[in-house]
Amino acid sequence: MVAAGTTTPGNETAEGIGDPTAPVRRGLRDLLDFLPPEIQTAVTVLVVIVLGWYGSKLVVRLAGRTVARRLQRPSVTRTVLRAIRMTVLVFAGFVVIGLLGLQPGDIFLSVTVFSAVLGIILAPVAGSIINGLFVLADQPYEIGDMIEIVDTGQRGFVEDITIRYTKIFTLDNTFIVIPNSSIRERDVVNYSAEDERTRLSLELLVTYEGDLAKARRIMERAAREVDDVISGGPDIRIGSARYVAGPTAYIDEYGDHGVLLTLRYWVKQPYKMMVVRSAVNERVWSALEAADDVEVAYPHQHLVFDETSGTAAVALQDRDSGPPGGRSGPGPATETSNDDPGAGSPTESNTGPDGTT
Repeated sequence: MVAAGTTTPGNETAEGIGDPTAPVRRGLRDLLDFLPPEIQTAVTVLVVIVLGWYGSKLVVRLAGRTVARRLQRPSVTRTVLRAIRMTVLVFAGFVVIGLLGLQPGDIFLSVTVFSAVLGIILAPVAGSIINGLFVLADQPYEIGDMIEIVDTGQRGFVEDITIRYTKIFTLDNTFIVIPNSSIRERDVVNYSAEDERTRLSLELLVTYEGDLAKARRIMERAAREVDDVISGGPDIRIGSARYVAGPTAYIDEYGDHGVLLTLRYWVKQPYKMMVVRSAVNERVWSALEAADDVEVAYPHQHLVFDETSGTAAVALQDRDSGPPGGRSGPGPATETSNDDPGAGSPTESNTGPDGTT
């Protein structure tokens, strides 16, 4: 009979068969052989935890550049490096478990039971992890991209992508952490997917009486004078389509109250869209206000009366008198109508039988 942990000629060491952590534990016990067994175990556990923690960081640092060069995607690179570090920590955890005298079979059984009990609680986390893998595979956005959550209208830069959540640094200097299971079900606009240049538009209604061509030139020149607007150059290509790089004003629609012009222009950086939009609107307004033969239209109505319009009663009133009804002042003047045969003119006088008026 061979005792555990002993070696006999022609026989392998019984301790640690199938256990990759056994050599590490034996080496630590040899170094701490001069201490009592209880202190040896405590010191060994502490040393393994410290070595595992800092060793995982060292492995990530050494492998970081190689992984980054091969994968060329920051999100996937970070996920792989996190997996490498977690592997080192798990290995250190198994060493600690072996030092505490626990058997791998007992650990597996306890983990299985524990996972079954907490399966319902951990289901959302598992869902986020699965969706995180889809996010990494589908590449809807990448670290550093500027995105917008459509239903909330919040814009920001993707700070980090893990297999559980996406962290967004908003333009309001705040962080948003969204589980991947939630963000995959929401509409996300990526302003940095291929090109940071973003197109904006301005709709303006001008009168029919004004100079339409001059209005278009004024709008284009006003937008071109803003610093962060692309003033010209080669056409911007998006997919198979090409768009004029400089500001361009188009005749969009002939409306009821005027001609609708649409000015389209490109912004260099997406995070300056609101500032640039405000500057363009201000320049266009100032330029049109200074023009003589261009006028911004507004809704108005003309009232036309003819023989089919019927009649309207009109009351004349002194400028200094009060409102009609006679609350104060002499009240309204006498209303007459030429259509009434019984009404007398304002200059008529009635004479009595005795000749008095």
